[in-house]
Amino acid sequence: MKTFLILGSLNAFLGVALGAFGAHGLKSKVAPEMLATWNTAVQYHLVHALGLLVIGILCHLMPGAMLVRAAGWLIFLGVLLFSGSLYIMVLTGIRGLGMITPIGGVTFLIGWLLLALVGYRQGAE
Repeated sequence: MKTFLILGSLNAFLGVALGAFGAHGLKSKVAPEMLATWNTAVQYHLVHALGLLVIGILCHLMPGAMLVRAAGWLIFLGVLLFSGSLYIMVLTGIRGLGMITPIGGVTFLIGWLLLALVGYRQGAE
């Protein structure tokens, strides 16, 4: 599904841009632990951008696999909730936003498990 190729590419772009912003724009403006939080958000953002690209390719190879698309949407939601909450927390200083982060982590986990289930089912055929 080209949607996930586009989402993956745009998220990779944003991950690189936000990583550069953190390294050059935030370094002298936020506390070191907040910069570490920013870097964690970027790391997960980039890893899951690559995952979205893989899911886009899998959607093309297995057009009827609904679980692949579900995994893609969960991983995309995970990027928004996990990385997004950390980015906003660092920029605003509102630490309560950190309560959203684990929800994003759980959506990542479910997305990856769905993808594993697809692989398991493919192996059974």
